[in-house]
Amino acid sequence: MHEALVRTANIRKDFSAVTVLKDISIELHGGEILGLIGENGAGKSTLMKILAGIYQPTGGELFIAGQPARFLGPSAAKAAGISIVPQEFNLCSDLSVAENVYLGDEILMGYGLLDRAAMVARTGELLAGLAAAIDPQARISSLSAAQKQLVEICKALAHEARVLILDEPTTVLTRVEVDGLFRVMGQLRQRGIAMVYISHKLGEVAEICDRVAVLRDGELVHVAPVAELSLEEMARRMVGRPLSEVFPKLAEPLPGAPLLLEVERLASPGAFEDVSFSLRAGEILGLAGLVGAGRTEVAEAIMGLRRASGRIRVAERELRLGRPLDAVAAGIGYLSEDRQGTGVLVPFTIAENTTLVSLPRYSGGLLGSVDRSRERTSAERWKTLFAIKAASTGQRLEELSGGNQQKVALAKSLDPEPRVLIVDEPTRGVDVGAKHEIYRLIAGLAAQGIAIIFISSELEEVIGMCRRVLVMRAGRAAGFVEGAGVSEVEIMYLATGAREGA
Repeated sequence: MHEALVRTANIRKDFSAVTVLKDISIELHGGEILGLIGENGAGKSTLMKILAGIYQPTGGELFIAGQPARFLGPSAAKAAGISIVPQEFNLCSDLSVAENVYLGDEILMGYGLLDRAAMVARTGELLAGLAAAIDPQARISSLSAAQKQLVEICKALAHEARVLILDEPTTVLTRVEVDGLFRVMGQLRQRGIAMVYISHKLGEVAEICDRVAVLRDGELVHVAPVAELSLEEMARRMVGRPLSEVFPKLAEPLPGAPLLLEVERLASPGAFEDVSFSLRAGEILGLAGLVGAGRTEVAEAIMGLRRASGRIRVAERELRLGRPLDAVAAGIGYLSEDRQGTGVLVPFTIAENTTLVSLPRYSGGLLGSVDRSRERTSAERWKTLFAIKAASTGQRLEELSGGNQQKVALAKSLDPEPRVLIVDEPTRGVDVGAKHEIYRLIAGLAAQGIAIIFISSELEEVIGMCRRVLVMRAGRAAGFVEGAGVSEVEIMYLATGAREGA
């Protein structure tokens, strides 16, 4: 084992009167990948932001290579060799790869001019070292999610990082892309670089990490070699209790339940074509398929967010296409897969976000002012129902963990009291305990008669939550699987074209 590059001694962090980290003492060694796991709000991101100089600790000490250190900002942490690869990419889409890698730390030549050739050449060397086939002069907007991930890593390596923090790095990656990222991490480990791997995907933690540290409610409750912990034990230590059955028991569909949603020959140019299905009250219909099959595009068309043709009826009433306000008025709710892009407004408070779609219900008077008291009362109900970890409903979302932001986004989609709810990747970036809560909530909504479209890239979720699944392939409906036929094998047969469906 290499020397300890980073050591924390009794690190504590308070926000106002709330203590979010309690006496954290941990070591990170060169050439090691340390998995950091815990429920949403456990303190993982706060601890890493202290290491990266974004936050300063309220108490305790930080040591780098045995020497006391105190970072007054991210630049000081980078100078000490600590860089963070954030969950949400921090890249400028209109700039090139090389310009992003050296943004804020450009290579200069005489008279203060940019040495673009040197930046392109050095970026090319960094990319080659990661075996990444990316043009240093390509615009960020032209790259895939996996390529953007590698650019973020290059940014860190350009600052000669000795410690690399990866926060939920595989959230938007396919399995093939995850394998590529793990190969890169293996190369960095061989070069003696220490890494912290934050993830809710415990299987990946077991696959790539050497040790695992478990945070719960701001306390470090366990540190051990990964080989000593099963996935079940990791989950139990995260939540502090045994986990019951993963998926809730689904209520049997009501005989003769009314049709709430009818979709006929729905099509959107360049995205998908000829998609038809119906959905009854209390039913959870799965929408499955490989990445790019058209699942999200179908949801956007139903919600009026994408130009489309065909017919949609909600409770036997015709819906005008391409009008999101009409979809909301008809009783359709939507949870977007892109939480920070279209799901919530992170500078806004919890209360302001939960009423974004249903704001007219809280407005009145001559000037149409918002009744903030009613808004707070409603938000408090959602905060309690979803167990959102926050000081108050007046707290801004940018101060919450990703999983708690996801809960707020779900509350926003439910506040208008929809009859049909579309949830796209509802548990993305959510810890194992919160996943159980969301599964039970969705099952409970179905039991109340709400019709639900459940979109997920995790087949285990689709199989556990749905009795009927529409499988998409290359922009077309490949077929349905139902009842006992809802299995990973049958879904993949249709998704890959190995079998045609009805």
